[in-house]
Amino acid sequence: MSFLMIAGINLVAITALMALGWIVSLVVRKVTFVDSLWGLGFVLIVWITYFITEGYLLRRYLLVGLTTAWGVRLCLHLSMRNWGHGEDPRYAAWREQAGAYFWIFSLVKVFLPQALILWVISLSVQFGQLSLTPNHLTVYDIFGTALWGIGFFFESIADYQLAKFKADPSNKGKVMSRGLWAYSRHPNYFGEFLIWWGLFLITLSTPNSWWTIISPLVITAVLLKMTGVPLMERTIVETRPGYRKYMQRTNAFFPWFRKKELA
Repeated sequence: MSFLMIAGINLVAITALMALGWIVSLVVRKVTFVDSLWGLGFVLIVWITYFITEGYLLRRYLLVGLTTAWGVRLCLHLSMRNWGHGEDPRYAAWREQAGAYFWIFSLVKVFLPQALILWVISLSVQFGQLSLTPNHLTVYDIFGTALWGIGFFFESIADYQLAKFKADPSNKGKVMSRGLWAYSRHPNYFGEFLIWWGLFLITLSTPNSWWTIISPLVITAVLLKMTGVPLMERTIVETRPGYRKYMQRTNAFFPWFRKKELA
């Protein structure tokens, strides 16, 4: 089966998943759970690809296992974080703006774009399962797995630290600046960045895979320029007065030691 056909099947599958999510959102009148579908979508794609390809088995195991571990953890984390809470302020604002047309607005603005972006980011873990050669693990596989491991550590530990911080009522309105958050304002996003560059390196073991660099480049753009750091910080600055001072002394993305306090 050609890669174009495999990618096409996955595009249909992820669009169907998001369409189903959209229908459910209309019933429950809540769009926020689309965040949980993000990680789950990658798991769906990587497993469909696994069952319809015949590439080198150990590399397929590696890509499927690492993607599944990341996607399931993220899905569970976001589901638990959002459980029992109202709609995300971003979606609530869009609902108010669109009014009676939000039912179609949410499909075009939220669910379908996420399906397309998710599919593009997943191209590396699709293509990496295709080739029978090399039929052994390479230095790219080893370094890619190591990079994924560092990223998974950053993302999961940062999420745990932030959840624990928010669970303490005495921290309401305060800025999380401890643990990994002392070195980066978004260590969880930094972790996701490393995860996808690691998966790309594993795919880079296979012939003619250089073009799949589009996957980590797109997730990097999403995190740094689109719905990641910029959108998150616009919201936090408005609700937490101490965040501006935190921004002055802490790197936005790449972890580093704190800067000295400004006078």
